Amino acid sequence: MKCFIVLLILVSQLAFAAPTSDEINLDVGTPPVMVARHTLTQRSSRLVRFYEAGVIGLGYDGMVKMHDGSRLTLVQRQIAEKLIDQENPDRNSLIFALAEAHGGKEAQSAARAAQVKRWKDQFHSGWWIEDANGNWSKKP
Repeated sequence: MKCFIVLLILVSQLAFAAPTSDEINLDVGTPPVMVARHTLTQRSSRLVRFYEAGVIGLGYDGMVKMHDGSRLTLVQRQIAEKLIDQENPDRNSLIFALAEAHGGKEAQSAARAAQVKRWKDQFHSGWWIEDANGNWSKKP
């Protein structure tokens, strides 16, 4: 009986273990994931001009950050900052929705790692990316 209980405990721990980033399906189609993706897609065309100009870039954590706003007029800077302020909460919403689709709070770090990797892979050559030390470089 003790062996059965130990075996049952081990199996239940494996069943509820947090997934790794390799086990996260980024293409899952739950409604919250689809809504977050749609919102991000709608905004992406407005962000592109700032990526291409080198004004904003992809932070190490997957969030959009100001890279160099020195060449912007005040109005352009306000537009860029507003887009960043809208984009990052939606990126977090996508990550949370992916985590919920893969088991909840325990899957958040794996979902974040997998999604940040996808964003970096999708980023265009010549756009700015921040490394773990806070240094910026253009994606080759």
